[in-house]
Amino acid sequence: MFSASDLRKGLKIEIDGDPYVITDFDFMKPGKGQSIYRCKLRNLITGNTMDKAYRSAEKIDKPDLMQHDMLYSYKEGDQYVFMNPETYEQIHVEASILGNQVFFLIEDMSVKILFFNDRPIEVELPNFIERTVAETEPGARGDTATNVTKPAVLDNGYEVAVPIFINEGDVVRIDTRTGTYDGRVNK
Repeated sequence: MFSASDLRKGLKIEIDGDPYVITDFDFMKPGKGQSIYRCKLRNLITGNTMDKAYRSAEKIDKPDLMQHDMLYSYKEGDQYVFMNPETYEQIHVEASILGNQVFFLIEDMSVKILFFNDRPIEVELPNFIERTVAETEPGARGDTATNVTKPAVLDNGYEVAVPIFINEGDVVRIDTRTGTYDGRVNK
């Protein structure tokens, strides 16, 4: 059990049997009375969000969450197969849990999978991956204005906005948390 004073951004709590993560947090202390902790919460299973306020004396349930390091193995139909490198146990994760992260999976990539009551609910990829640009228009010579981007398709089919100086065959670094271009990799 958590007490209301334990609440902070990023903490995972349980409400009515579902795991939630606190995405925003605000503390208020009125002149008299108990402190109020206002939280914005995101359901880790459905992705729905809600606001909730707790008084300082309230107790909040702690979810039964476990995180394991796993390796991505392969895609099987609409599911993605991950293997525990210590026990060689395989688990299947549905594409809906991964969302756009499916574009960033690479065989043998080490990921962290969050389980709620032994069910996978969240996959955490490395923050950055490197991919090759498969398609993009050539950059215009002399166009050095800042923040000018163009669309590029990576070798995995993901489309991302890149700076104008990026060409086909360049290796770029992508931030998997935002899905955006982070930099060119010199090889």
